[in-house]
Amino acid sequence: MRGGSLPTHERRWASDTVPAKTTLSSTTSPGTDSNSAEEFVEVTLDLQDDDTIILRSVEPATVINVDDGAETPVSAPASASRSPIIKRSSSNKLRQFSQELKAEAVAKAKQFSQELKAELRKFSWGHGHATQTVTGFDSALAARALRKQRAQLDRTRSGAQKALRGLRFISNNKTNAWEEVQNNFDKLAKDGFLFRSDFAQCIGMKDSKEFALEMFDALSRRRRLKVEKISRDELYEYWSQITDQSFDSRLQIFFDMVDKNEDGRIAEAEVKEIIMLSASANKLSRLKEQAEEYAALIMEELDPERLGYIELWQLETLLLQKDTYLSYSQALSYTSQALSQNLQGLRKKSRIRRMSTKLLYYLEENWKRIWVVSLWIMIMIGLFTWKFFQYKQKSSFQVMGYCLLTAKGAAETLKFNMALILLPVCRNTITWLRSTKLGLFVPFDDNINFHKTIAAAIVIGVILHAGNHLACDFPKLINSSAKDYEVFLIHDFGSHKPTYIDLIKGAEGVTGILMVICMTIAFTLATTWFRRNLIKLPKPFDRITGFNAFWYSHHLFVIVYVLLVIHGVFLYLVHIWYRKTTWMYLAVPVLLYAGERILRFFRSGSYTVRILKVAIYPGGVLTLQMSKPPQFRYKSGQYMFVQCPAVSPFEWHPFSITSAPGDDYLSVHIRQLGDWTQELRRLFSEVCEPPVAGKSGLLRADETTKKSLPKLLIDGPYGAPAQDYHKYDVLLLVGLGIGATPFISILKDLLNNIVKMEEQADSVSDTSRTSDISIGSNDSTTPNRVSPKRKKTLKTTNAYFYWVTREQGSFDWFKGVMNEVAELDQRGVIEMHNYLTSVYEEGDARSALITMVQALNHAKNGVDIVSGTRVRTHFARPKWKNVLSKLSSKHCNARIGVFYCGAPVLAKELSKLCYEFNQKGSTKFEFHKEHF
Repeated sequence: MRGGSLPTHERRWASDTVPAKTTLSSTTSPGTDSNSAEEFVEVTLDLQDDDTIILRSVEPATVINVDDGAETPVSAPASASRSPIIKRSSSNKLRQFSQELKAEAVAKAKQFSQELKAELRKFSWGHGHATQTVTGFDSALAARALRKQRAQLDRTRSGAQKALRGLRFISNNKTNAWEEVQNNFDKLAKDGFLFRSDFAQCIGMKDSKEFALEMFDALSRRRRLKVEKISRDELYEYWSQITDQSFDSRLQIFFDMVDKNEDGRIAEAEVKEIIMLSASANKLSRLKEQAEEYAALIMEELDPERLGYIELWQLETLLLQKDTYLSYSQALSYTSQALSQNLQGLRKKSRIRRMSTKLLYYLEENWKRIWVVSLWIMIMIGLFTWKFFQYKQKSSFQVMGYCLLTAKGAAETLKFNMALILLPVCRNTITWLRSTKLGLFVPFDDNINFHKTIAAAIVIGVILHAGNHLACDFPKLINSSAKDYEVFLIHDFGSHKPTYIDLIKGAEGVTGILMVICMTIAFTLATTWFRRNLIKLPKPFDRITGFNAFWYSHHLFVIVYVLLVIHGVFLYLVHIWYRKTTWMYLAVPVLLYAGERILRFFRSGSYTVRILKVAIYPGGVLTLQMSKPPQFRYKSGQYMFVQCPAVSPFEWHPFSITSAPGDDYLSVHIRQLGDWTQELRRLFSEVCEPPVAGKSGLLRADETTKKSLPKLLIDGPYGAPAQDYHKYDVLLLVGLGIGATPFISILKDLLNNIVKMEEQADSVSDTSRTSDISIGSNDSTTPNRVSPKRKKTLKTTNAYFYWVTREQGSFDWFKGVMNEVAELDQRGVIEMHNYLTSVYEEGDARSALITMVQALNHAKNGVDIVSGTRVRTHFARPKWKNVLSKLSSKHCNARIGVFYCGAPVLAKELSKLCYEFNQKGSTKFEFHKEHF
């Protein structure tokens, strides 16, 4: 085993201080300047069974050239190359031996170096300061040396491996990663050199360029150079060090990034600088503002002797002990993963058995949808068939053929669907029906999906009906012979045979064409591309995209229904009034829908609300807190419609209610996503006052604001899937961004119920204690006591809330709620998890220091540095499979309601995972979703 001695100038002991030709390992190390001469020593170490290291001897050494077997004196001049390349051993056995002992040798060498430095420092201080000062400094050095010795004894190989997973510079684990880097080099290099400014993009760290440049400078400093460009070979050397599998090597790189003056120490100012760098890489602007405070926190933890600096081993200790600091926020504490529960899912099943299992599960999960859709399809088939054979008996069939039969059959389904499509949007009716026993058999939560499905059937019906009329049976009619016309059609169209223009310009033709035009406009603007502004059109055509265009174009259906009734009256082939059945199909649904709109008009007038508080948060979120009308009663998870006459006197928009039913106010959180919400935010921002000095930087307003607040109208409440949360033993609530709003009300309601149950339990115990005393004092009397009525026990035993967001400022939306839940939930019923996707996942070097600061600050102050709450923020995205696995292990035989609100992509993943875990064990997951 070979090592290196200290050069003439002070230099820290680490893996990079051993010259390349003496390491005999496969890891890369920097070279030295061609003008420098270094001495070498041979260090003999004994590695004991208990992982301790004994230094046996230190002797002058020579450099062994592994390739040719010749020994080269250590004093031989260095290569004339600017950066000598490491000569690697071709022997796998020698490489493995070197890798195993390298870390132990470096650690002992560092200790040896520090002891020498301490002696020198002691000598110098003895001549320059008073004896008392020397004694205090010596005691501090002695205390630190003792801590260092303990830390080295505590470190184990398993601990290092665990830490290695937590300090990655490159998250990409592809086997061909170097090939991608080479390809990037070929694209970015100029004259065979890669410039420093392109280094981040070359190695795949384009999103954290500042961090990559600091790493570039640290690797360059190792070589005693300050360069602006590197060659391909040098890039490979840098890449090898970045992706080195040695924990010590990665830790040293991270240390070198902080230690810019290369004195082997990190001062508080350098810690602050790397915190700001990490915050910038992870888009944490607020963390940069408090970098000085968190730098002091790290120094306080790692430098209790107050020497003013920390060393490599102290940073290593903090990283190895990170999980100890994070023990306060472990997601779920499980003694095992309950493998026995999952053995059923591990057994091999035949292909037929697997298919039958999937079919049974599909039927179990979707039986409500299946029977409703099946009934709807059978009704349409029945109507089509009935009208098809009815017209086959008519004389007109002899001329117009099957085109007429198809057109009339499609027309009958159209009348039915045009009536049915109104029912799913009668929200008051749906809300009432879902609370009845009918809710056990009908999937009212899918009302909008069913509305869209009916719309698709209407499109097909229009194509069949209008297409067959215009392109088939009308041409057959005008091309029929005079004899056939007189025999079969004269009693329907009159003595004069109509032309094609006559058929088109008649009442039936005109109304039909106008309906097709209106429906085409409404259907087109209702598609996702137009409604969500996914299609960007030039001005002034951009006005036909967005929610407003969808909203107003949908009201063209008022005209469509008027035209449909007229169209049904002027039929060519039907002459008896009671056989003109269009108005019969439409009567009840149209009256019901009209009644709902009239109810909204009068109810919104009676629901007078006044704005209590307004706050505008980062991310374009407007929070409105308003008075609650006495007659406005709702359940957690429901939503209501809001109208602001100052923005639009016609538009109503739905928003989840974020206040709990027990609160004495109503609140909604509105994110700026469209033109209406943008205008609403602008309107309220004008009346908000600037923040007071020392207060939050949010725009706020309340009843005391000098300016008058805009008027709001509300209507509701309306039912939503989340309102049925109380039916489940355990809740898994998953919200993406603003999708957390329906679950905030549920969390507050659960918390209120928990507090009430505890108060009730206390009152019952006090009552029983009083009763015992009274009975003991007067045994002869038996008064007629009425036992207090017991409130229904809360079925939900646990709730797990996962909130995933992209912006740090989003946590301000519900900071008060999260702190309240964390403080009052003494029974541990509610467990909250915040995930910030802008931060690199835990384990990435770019977020390593943030994780350490986060752990230290929460352990000391009980506050998370990212969210500003008591709830710890995790980084990157949750591993949903692990989440469900832990829940199924902890809550065996439980019925878990999984409620999701957010983008459709994650809904598919969660639904699939619920299916997989339902096949494995006794825990049952029932998935519900809402999309914004």
